[in-house]
Amino acid sequence: MPSVPSVKLNNGKEMPLVGFGLWKVDNATCADTVYNAIKVGYRLFDGACDYGNEKESGEGVARAIKDGLVKREELFIVSKLWNSFHDKERVGPICKKQLEDWGVDYFDLYYIHFPIALKYVDPSVKYPPSWTDENDELKPSKASYQDTYTAMEELYDQGLIKAIGISNVQGSLLLDIERYAKHMPQVLQIEHHPYLTQEPLVGLCKDRKIAITAYSSFGPQSFVELDMTSAKDTELLFDNKTVKSIADKHSKLPAQVLLRWATQRDIAVIPKSNNKDRLAANLDVCSFDLKEDEIKSISELDRGLRFNNPVNYGLPLPIFA
Repeated sequence: MPSVPSVKLNNGKEMPLVGFGLWKVDNATCADTVYNAIKVGYRLFDGACDYGNEKESGEGVARAIKDGLVKREELFIVSKLWNSFHDKERVGPICKKQLEDWGVDYFDLYYIHFPIALKYVDPSVKYPPSWTDENDELKPSKASYQDTYTAMEELYDQGLIKAIGISNVQGSLLLDIERYAKHMPQVLQIEHHPYLTQEPLVGLCKDRKIAITAYSSFGPQSFVELDMTSAKDTELLFDNKTVKSIADKHSKLPAQVLLRWATQRDIAVIPKSNNKDRLAANLDVCSFDLKEDEIKSISELDRGLRFNNPVNYGLPLPIFA
């Protein structure tokens, strides 16, 4: 079983550098997938209520604990607050529902998923939530980010979440949070891959001692599956000659090189796979080191190319404008 190092958060809590992402994990196989990932050695699981598979993820965790594979305190369970629960009075109740779905007493890390506040829709009416309300309309809420963040701090003070996360935000909002936060965020989760390195934002977080988790580490790969035009028109990173050449030199897979490019710079990653061999390979990305010039050559692939942008889904929410 590969040894996975951790990164120390600004509140002293340790977070594994490699975890398992639960986005697009099918409900029918999710419990088994989580169970098998724990068996392989994964300890961090990155979920969200809009993924629609939190109950099944919790079933996999419960089975692994019951079978003696792991203890709850050895796991690092992550979830996210969806956009339609930003009103401050909605934050606590939905977090408690998500905890119940997972079958756990606390989240190790809980993110504000997007800096977008949408109209509240009761879970009894529509759940898992989506971008639109019960009438399939996109409607905003008047909740400010400060109101939502303050409600997150209350969850933190109550011990329901052990770390506060923010996601899909830019430097301007992070600097604004500094003005009112009682507890600075422990982690920022962003789209981060060689086509979108976001180096100024990464530098700001390092300066503020905020850890970074990268999602979509393989660039266009996940978005080709969603039939996104910009992803289909972009060369897959697995096929990129720079990445392939470095992978050959180290006798590693291109996926392992892409993940190591991040973890070697203390950026956490959350890849997923249903294939047992790839599960193990994706976890084993801290046992070799890239040379500085190799890291540099991969970083030079940057195009500022963002895939997970609401406007790419046809939504009039240009949050990265």
